[in-house]
Amino acid sequence: MAAAAELTQGGGDVVYSPRTLQVWRALLNWLGFFFQIFLQILRALGHLPLLSSSSSSSSSSSSSSSASFKPLPNIELPEHDLPADSAVQIAALPDSDSDSDGLAEKKKLTVVLDLDETLVCAYETSSLPPGVRNQVMEAGLKWFELECVSSDKEYEGRPKINYVTVFERPGLHEFLKQLSEFSDLVLFTAGLEGYARPLVDRIDEENLFSLRLYRPSTISTEFREHVKDLSCISKDMCRIVIVDNNPFSFLLQPVNGIPCIPFSAGQPQDTQLLDVLLPLLKDLSQQKDVRRMLYDRFHMPEWFQKQGIPSRCWTLADG
Repeated sequence: MAAAAELTQGGGDVVYSPRTLQVWRALLNWLGFFFQIFLQILRALGHLPLLSSSSSSSSSSSSSSSASFKPLPNIELPEHDLPADSAVQIAALPDSDSDSDGLAEKKKLTVVLDLDETLVCAYETSSLPPGVRNQVMEAGLKWFELECVSSDKEYEGRPKINYVTVFERPGLHEFLKQLSEFSDLVLFTAGLEGYARPLVDRIDEENLFSLRLYRPSTISTEFREHVKDLSCISKDMCRIVIVDNNPFSFLLQPVNGIPCIPFSAGQPQDTQLLDVLLPLLKDLSQQKDVRRMLYDRFHMPEWFQKQGIPSRCWTLADG
């Protein structure tokens, strides 16, 4: 009788019970979720190593943050794709040695933060396999569910509501709190406002962000879409920096960007915000011009050149 409930054979056909079908559906949900994480890892490998705190374990405290960063990998392209004028432009930037006596005269540092895969990671709740949320909770990762208004319309013309599960990057709130003490915070995401606004309302209940910018504020270039032009925030490129897991977001200002390691739900032990990014941003806040320090750390102009993006696209000087 039990066997008949699980599997019946008639006329050569195999019929599975509803219980067996539920098991298969659950398995497919799990596979789909881990496939999403695998895709995020593949995307990250396209511009890794970026930031890493592991290399600083043997360094002294004074140089630990410096040792935490590695240049982006070189990608071989034909020699004519590598214009040589960028080195001259970078060399023309003023020295950015810290000057403690002149700190009071410096303009407050502006820190522009990306949202997805930088501060949080989000998944459609319907695609999240049962049990994954519990595993993340056991690992200590903070999460919440969100209702977002989609740009799509339902069949009656009403806005479609999407349900999203959001995981916070470890140390997020402490990171924002400490960062706001010495800098002006700007949220700049390529996400749509219907999704991003309620999400940021949840992670920024103290209104630490002085400005929030969404997809309409990005621009399209001949090389990439949804590029974040920092000149729409400030004309002073000496005291502004952007943190983004996607380096192409700041291709217009390559020496103002910090390419951070992407964050996903599979990284509950991630320490990038407090152990890597915060110390670097504190150091940058002491500089008259952040661009020299960021160029020495990441060499982003050369990396962009090797991606086939010429220096004529860049804004390296104030104006």
